[in-house]
Amino acid sequence: MNDDQVIRVGQAAEMLGVTVETLRRWEADGRLTMARSAGGQRLVPLSQVTRLLADRRRTGPERMTVARSARNQFEGIVTRIERDRVVALVEVLAGPHRIVSLMTAEAVDELGLAIGDDAVCIIKATNVIVEVPSTREPREGRNRAE
Repeated sequence: MNDDQVIRVGQAAEMLGVTVETLRRWEADGRLTMARSAGGQRLVPLSQVTRLLADRRRTGPERMTVARSARNQFEGIVTRIERDRVVALVEVLAGPHRIVSLMTAEAVDELGLAIGDDAVCIIKATNVIVEVPSTREPREGRNRAE
């Protein structure tokens, strides 16, 4: 193992939200492999930690959402997915609205998104920008602000 690809067992335990003793048991059960540094310190490959975290995400229980602060929810259909190794652009047609989301490619995989799927877009924006075209005709019966 290369030192730049491993972390100390305590760091791995903290990342995984378990105790060092749990990692020792996982090693004994063959669920995790560790090495020792020249000084005898236990080292865990980062690839093992990311694998265990990914397993937890896939098999962890999903909790139902009972409330959310976002009020803008749009039901629609996925009409486009463009992705590379890291990010994905997902377009959803929700009534007359075209909603585009930039997310990780991993999120697209975890959601199992495909063109034609039903989807709900939840939007919570802290900034909304409104622009006015440079040539604008005043509307009839309306005065400009003085």
